[in-house]
Amino acid sequence: MQLPLLFIAATQTMGRGVFTQQKIAPETIVEIAPVIVMNDNDRQHLDKTKLHDYIFEWGKNREQCCMALGYIPIYNHSYRSNCEYFMDFETETIMVKTVREILPGEELTINYNGDWDDDKKLWFEAL
Repeated sequence: MQLPLLFIAATQTMGRGVFTQQKIAPETIVEIAPVIVMNDNDRQHLDKTKLHDYIFEWGKNREQCCMALGYIPIYNHSYRSNCEYFMDFETETIMVKTVREILPGEELTINYNGDWDDDKKLWFEAL
């Protein structure tokens, strides 16, 4: 499920991103997407490919990984994101919800650290 007002478009600096055609209220679920769960052995192979940048750690102990479907892999990172995501290990889905009002034409972002306002350096910035 994803709101029909979402669309993918080019960004100025980060390739593609997810945007909205209409205003979205805070605390709105904008997407619930299924995931494909993979084991650690699969992850070792994925880490050698471009998909490494699009997978999520998965499981309560992060012993697995997953590839999310829908628009989930296209949301860009922001340390002060306007959305947050939640993983449901039982239903194997990821949900994206707004944390503030989002205006028409604005890009929807998530914080790759998990919490919408977590300012810890990301794995690709620490290199």
